[in-house]
Amino acid sequence: MLNGGLVSLQAILEELKPSEQKVAQYILAHPEEVVKLSVQKLAELSGVSEATIIRLARSLNMKGYQELKLRIAGDLNKQVTNNLGSYQEIMMEGSIESIMQAVSWNNIQSIQDTLSVLSSDEVKRAADSLSQARKIDVYGVGASAVIAADIKQKFSRINLWCEAYADFHAQLTSAVNLTEQDVVIGISYSGQTEDIIQSLTEARQQGATIITLTKFGPSPVAELADIRLFTSSVEKSIRSGAMASRIAQLNVIDILFITMVSRQQEEVIPLLEKTRVAVSRTKRSSG
Repeated sequence: MLNGGLVSLQAILEELKPSEQKVAQYILAHPEEVVKLSVQKLAELSGVSEATIIRLARSLNMKGYQELKLRIAGDLNKQVTNNLGSYQEIMMEGSIESIMQAVSWNNIQSIQDTLSVLSSDEVKRAADSLSQARKIDVYGVGASAVIAADIKQKFSRINLWCEAYADFHAQLTSAVNLTEQDVVIGISYSGQTEDIIQSLTEARQQGATIITLTKFGPSPVAELADIRLFTSSVEKSIRSGAMASRIAQLNVIDILFITMVSRQQEEVIPLLEKTRVAVSRTKRSSG
């Protein structure tokens, strides 16, 4: 069943035009009612035009109001079936058990929400581009550098030439030497990181294919991309938001990596086995 309507609305709420924001807020406040409404009735109740509702749906990368309603209905069904809902605030004065529960819940919620905004078509396109690349650059600064390092480690196991750069000058130095045969992955949860914007701009000028990993919604980083991978936008009030968003990003990379492996099993499985055996030799035996 389609879902992701409420997650997508919440993610881009602050970036919407005032009229679109008005109807989005009405939908978020009355989701059970909205799935039963015609576009004409929703326009009347929210005080906007029918055209505004259609524009809102398209801002969410949906075909129209009917798809938006279907996705909202899917969200409501998922909440009932899985008992999943909003993120939990972490109370610093709480018990260790309550912290364990809240952090784990938020990580699970972030992964679930990300599945609602991550396009399988874009994952396929990314996997195809990366598998055929001469060289892969990964750019990420701060917390995003952790994700970049994870990508490099994974791709090295299947014999792909992949470099991860956390330093801005190193990113630019590599970017100017890229070609049309190369692929760059730019990571920025906010989609606003200036270093990543400049590095991707340079790589794009050299003809490299650009893949971005950002939170859902329009952003300067995503605008530079040929292929856009999104994670959910974690509620700003949540203290563990940075942790939950990182877990969601790592999960997207796992999805991408396994997709690549599954599409080239004959070539890739032996490489994974070779690296497993090589690393296992460095471990002490339990005996």
